[in-house]
Amino acid sequence: MKVNEIFYSLQGEGRFTGTPAVFIRLSGCNLRCDFCDTAHKEGVEMTEEEIAAEAARYPARHVVITGGEPTIQLNSRLVKLLHYHRKFVQIETNGTRKLHDDLAVTLDWVTVSPKFGKRPAIERIDELKVVYDLDHVEDVEALEGVTTTRDDSYFLQPCDRGEEFNARNIKSCIGYILAHPKWRLSLQTHKLLDIR
Repeated sequence: MKVNEIFYSLQGEGRFTGTPAVFIRLSGCNLRCDFCDTAHKEGVEMTEEEIAAEAARYPARHVVITGGEPTIQLNSRLVKLLHYHRKFVQIETNGTRKLHDDLAVTLDWVTVSPKFGKRPAIERIDELKVVYDLDHVEDVEALEGVTTTRDDSYFLQPCDRGEEFNARNIKSCIGYILAHPKWRLSLQTHKLLDIR
């Protein structure tokens, strides 16, 4: 597998905000989002055993596999090795690719963050985390019927495009949530705290 980076920090977004976690960022993505803040193209080749051993070095039980788009490379072998080390394995995916059956049942938590209002192709969604852009509210509206395994796992996260836009966007996002209370606010707290 081509791995962009493995690091230890706090989960900054969504349901597990504030949770100590090992982040495994896999290289590559099938989308080109203009707001992407991740340099995910570069990386080094590592075996599943090497990745799991590196994750096991850290004391946190929680592991977040992200990207880029992790479903391009992720397999159930890596997840099972992480489970061997007693890790709870969460994936963050854009939802454009279906999970293979063995991977879908092996993962502990599936966070789907759809882009451009596209309905997810993925069938299991534990948490829906949508980037909110006041210029593209229709993208959120298009996802209103998507169901998750939990009623309290719908998050809107204001898109970060710079200070002037962000002030208006956050206000609009809060207004949307107040009018549609199934959604909860997710802030990129790692950016607010200036941590990874």
